[in-house]
Amino acid sequence: MISDGVRTTVIVITWRGRAHIDACLEALAAQSRPHRTLVVDNASDDGTAELLAARPEIEVLRLPRNVGYAGGLAAALPEVDTPFVAWLNDDAAPSADWLEVVEGNLSATATAAAATSVLRTPDGGVQSTGVRLTADGHGADATGTGAVFGFCGGAALLRTDVLREVGGVPADFFCYYEDTDTAWRLRLAGFDVVGTEATATHLHGASTRPGSALFHRWNEGNRLLTLLRCAPTGVAVREVARFAAITLLLPWRDLPHRPPNLRAGLRLRVLVKVSSLLPATLRARRRIGRMARVSRREVWEAWAGR
Repeated sequence: MISDGVRTTVIVITWRGRAHIDACLEALAAQSRPHRTLVVDNASDDGTAELLAARPEIEVLRLPRNVGYAGGLAAALPEVDTPFVAWLNDDAAPSADWLEVVEGNLSATATAAAATSVLRTPDGGVQSTGVRLTADGHGADATGTGAVFGFCGGAALLRTDVLREVGGVPADFFCYYEDTDTAWRLRLAGFDVVGTEATATHLHGASTRPGSALFHRWNEGNRLLTLLRCAPTGVAVREVARFAAITLLLPWRDLPHRPPNLRAGLRLRVLVKVSSLLPATLRARRRIGRMARVSRREVWEAWAGR
C-alpha cells in the first residue's frame, strides 16, 4: 500500500555492507521527500542482516544467495508499487534534497523515463554526471554538464511502468552495465534520460574492487552483451570480433605489465560466458527490436563518441 505523498521506492542493494550502509540509510532518512526504502540484502554474512534488523522502519528483502547489483534490482522490481523507482548503491549518501530534485526533474519532462544524479567523491570531486557512450560501445562515466546518454546506476530515478515496459533489469549481468543497457533500451523505446543537479556522495567500489580481474570479467562481458542486445548489428559484430581477435593475439605480444583486461585467460572466460548466453541474448535482442520506436542506428549515430 502506497502512503499519501509517496511516489518513489528507493531500492538499496547491499552485500557485506555493514561498514558503510549506515551512512546511506541515514541520508535516506533525512530526505525532504517522503518515500519507501527497500533494502535488498544479497545474503550478506558480515553482520549486515543484524544491522538492518535493528532498523524496523526499513523494509528488507533478503536473498538466499548473492545475485549481484543487477540481480538484486530485478528481484526487487516486482515489489515496487510506486510510480517511480530509485536505484541507489549502499555506498552512496544522497543529499537531503536528492529525491526532491530527481522527482521534480523527471516529472517535468513527459518524454523522460530516467533521471541522473551527480555522484561526488568524498573530497567533493565529480565522479559521474551520467553515462556517455564511447565510439567503440563502452559505457563510461560522463563528468561534464552537457546532455548524457544514460544514467549511472549508483543513484538514479526511473519511471516504474516504463522500466517494466522495456524489459526490466538484465539480472544475468550480476553487476556493471545494467545501467547502460537499461538507458539504451529506454532510448530505443523513444524515451529520454535527463540530467539533474541532485547530488550523492559515493565511495565507489566499497563492495567490489574496480580494476580487479573479477571486475574486468563482469565489465568486458556485459559490454559485449549490451552491444549484442542493443547496438546496430554491424557495431555488435565488429566489437565482438575485435575482442576475440585481440584475445587470440595476446599470447604473442610482449606486455611486461599486463593489466587483467589484457590477460588472454580472462578474455577467453568472457568469450565463453558471452557464447553461453548468446541464444538468450539474441532472443532479448528481438524483443528489444519489436518494442523499439527509434532505430538502433539512429540511437548509435546520435550518441556514440559524444
